[in-house]
Amino acid sequence: MLTILPFILSISAHVTTTIEKGLNSGSIDRTINDKETEARARTAELVRAAKSGSEQARNDLAQQIRDPAFYFALQLLGNREDAMDVTQDSLMRFLGSLDRFEEARPVLPWVRRIVRNSVIDLQRRKSVRRANSLDSDGYEGESLEVIDLGSDSSDRAVNHERRKIVWNSLADLPESQREIVVLREYQDLSYQEIAALLEVPIGTVMSRLHRARIELRAKVLNRLEENELEGLL
Repeated sequence: MLTILPFILSISAHVTTTIEKGLNSGSIDRTINDKETEARARTAELVRAAKSGSEQARNDLAQQIRDPAFYFALQLLGNREDAMDVTQDSLMRFLGSLDRFEEARPVLPWVRRIVRNSVIDLQRRKSVRRANSLDSDGYEGESLEVIDLGSDSSDRAVNHERRKIVWNSLADLPESQREIVVLREYQDLSYQEIAALLEVPIGTVMSRLHRARIELRAKVLNRLEENELEGLL
């Protein structure tokens, strides 16, 4: 357990390590900003073309947002089939609301809001089904293994086990806590962006995230202790 405890204690840091290294360089920072500006310009042009009736532009936009929408849904739900359903629903909502979207606005925040609403709708439908059935298996944490949290270790077996522990622990969090951890740690949103998406004050975001991190660390440590004990038996 001692050999992997530092990994757990820095559970939020490992997600942004690569980004932070890049931002330490001014030239890399400028390059990233230039590429982001170009990407936004291309997306804005696609939105304008799609709103004008171009089927090719609509298809290109759908292709562009499909993967971000799917992985965000998967991070929130932990179930591949549910995430695919939410992605399909979100794409339809996205394309159906193009006329109300301003081309100059970034697309991803809009997509995240659509996906989140679709996830909420799905969870509501599932809660109704659970109330009328005893067959629900709940959260399917094994589907989360498709997402690579990253690690410096060369031992693939250890990496796999660490990812599984973290994701299963994330799955055990209440929905509101899991959502805010995903938005901050894996979607890399700022506090301001999270507050805007959830429509709550920044102070609320900070307090929720603090409690969620504490709870997540506790669950991860508990699972690590259980694994250590099993290894001794």
